[in-house]
Amino acid sequence: MSTTHLQIGIFIFITALIGFLTYLKCRAANKHMDPAAIGTNKEVFLAGGGLSWYVVAGSITLTNLSTDQLVGMNGNQMALLAWWEFSAVLGLIVLAKVFLPVYYKYQCTTITELLEKRYNDHHIRALISVLFLLGNVFIFIPAMLYGGSLFMKSMFNVNLPLMTIAVAFALAGAAYAVLGGLRAVAVSDAYSGILLLSLGMLVVFLSLNAIDFDFSDIPAQRLTLIGDNNSPIPWHTLLTGMVFIQVFYWSTNQTQTQRAMASPTVEEGQKGVLAAAVIRLLIVPPIIVLPGIISYKLYGDIGDAAYGRIVGDVLPVWLSGAFAAAVAAAVLTSTNSILNASTALYVCDIHEKYVNKNANVPKLNAIITAILVVIALALVPVYATADSIINTVQQLYGLLSMPILSAFIVGLLFNNVDSRASIMAVIFGVGLYGFFSFVWSPVHYIHLMFVTLFACVGVALLISKLVFKTQPSLALNLK
Repeated sequence: MSTTHLQIGIFIFITALIGFLTYLKCRAANKHMDPAAIGTNKEVFLAGGGLSWYVVAGSITLTNLSTDQLVGMNGNQMALLAWWEFSAVLGLIVLAKVFLPVYYKYQCTTITELLEKRYNDHHIRALISVLFLLGNVFIFIPAMLYGGSLFMKSMFNVNLPLMTIAVAFALAGAAYAVLGGLRAVAVSDAYSGILLLSLGMLVVFLSLNAIDFDFSDIPAQRLTLIGDNNSPIPWHTLLTGMVFIQVFYWSTNQTQTQRAMASPTVEEGQKGVLAAAVIRLLIVPPIIVLPGIISYKLYGDIGDAAYGRIVGDVLPVWLSGAFAAAVAAAVLTSTNSILNASTALYVCDIHEKYVNKNANVPKLNAIITAILVVIALALVPVYATADSIINTVQQLYGLLSMPILSAFIVGLLFNNVDSRASIMAVIFGVGLYGFFSFVWSPVHYIHLMFVTLFACVGVALLISKLVFKTQPSLALNLK
């Protein structure tokens, strides 16, 4: 048997095994389910409220730890990118201690439902859902499909077109999202997470061994955690926009928060989130920076191809097939997680409110998923032209993240704010950050996110007071 055939055989076996174990776990859960709950929003999008803390932790970890992290962060080939993970711990703590109790109190299916209840207006909920959908389909899904396809191509050194691999990932991810709902997505995340984190740390050790644990000849700017003004993360951005990027991503993003909202109790969800924070602090940082730094010493500046190449070189043949299965699982679970979250937003926030409140949820889920997949695949070639996939994703998402976060901040921290004022502020924020991104960028884009956020909050309060004649006041009790 050739080396390539052995790798592919192990890859197929492990991928099928994860799928089979997921099927068994979901079938066991379905046997104890009330037949009336099958096909409902809560079952399809919140796993019937049945996710235990360890499934929440595994699902949160793997949904984020996809190829845009593994390929993109290692592709920068510098230690500085670890700050995305270190600062994520803060975002997870804010989710567990601040936002999650509020979501459970208001019995939310989508995070945007909280906005409707705080502002007493469905239109702001629908607007934010549309922005999330735009971000998911135009930014995150195509970036993940591109990153996963590039990794597989680099690791196996195959001649298949990138789009062929991307289509395979998209179809498999869509199948999970449509056939199993959030339960299948989260359970497969947990199984895949154990495999990916274990093999990821093994890659770190073998990479270090490949250079005899010797970091000499690697430029100091590749090893430092203190970024200068010309680096991807200048040190001062950690004090401004970085904090709010993490609060947005972990606390007000349907794809991540949905898992923590799917536990039987808020305490169970909090345990899962805090466990994910520990994993993020201790295990993930070396996985997403050290192989890239080492690849710089071995191969030079090869960008996003770094991770796939070093994994293919340092792992023995039989383990490289297993690792490919783990990365494929990360791509699939991240993709199907975003697809499931996106259809939840569309079905609950838009379709049932404006089109048909008695829609067939499983059928509608399948149709929307198919549409999202087609659009995302069409954009994969666009991401193939990016210099750095992770920096491109973060910068583009600033168009939506800070305006969206402003609606949550105003809605939670203030009373008597007219929803129309917040809607206008969100639209203003998208335009402001677009101006900063494409016309005039006086400082680093992370600082501009900070500026955009506080501008949006200020605009919402001023418009509400001056135009709609309300008297905004601080809300003294978030819960």
